[in-house]
Amino acid sequence: MNDVTEFKDISPTTLADLLGREQVMDIGIRPLWPSIPRVAGPAFTVRCPPGDNLMLHAAIHRAEPGSVIVVEAGDVDYALAGGNVCAVAQRRGIAAFVTDGVIRDLAEVREMGFPVFARGVIPVPGTKKAIEPLNGPVRCGGVSVDAGDIVVADEEGIVVTPRARREQVLLDARKKLAEEAGESLDVWEEAHRTRIDKLLTEGGFEG
Repeated sequence: MNDVTEFKDISPTTLADLLGREQVMDIGIRPLWPSIPRVAGPAFTVRCPPGDNLMLHAAIHRAEPGSVIVVEAGDVDYALAGGNVCAVAQRRGIAAFVTDGVIRDLAEVREMGFPVFARGVIPVPGTKKAIEPLNGPVRCGGVSVDAGDIVVADEEGIVVTPRARREQVLLDARKKLAEEAGESLDVWEEAHRTRIDKLLTEGGFEG
């Protein structure tokens, strides 16, 4: 099992503890329906200017299977993709779309079970005119994303692990999960109360 695949076993919560707020996308980008399974994969990055979706449509034919297509959208007034685009992406093995824009044909996409994390839905399609480079640096949900960074997304949120740090983050996550698995709630509660009481005492709290 390669390290990218193993990221699927690590929750965004654990990754956020290790990476910090700057690697977590903002709460406006959410799964578009309940029970979307966790996805994890290398980012294939796309930038679309306002009102245009050409490069996302190009990306579905160029991204490798297992990729998470991450889109920096120019607005939320025009849909980046609809049912057919998501169907082709799913057929090609794309793991998910993550975008700070919107899509359309939600019922179709939900029925096929293709994971989309976005700001919402709008029925108005974008145009297909603007050509932009693929796999360049993008900013999505407040996070800078480069091609090959590891994206993990589920109902808890979306966390981006920089490609250069992925091996160390994976090791640290495994260690953290192993420690938590061996800790009972009683032990955690005692340590937690001790820590909180210490902080209150240091802060001059009386009560």
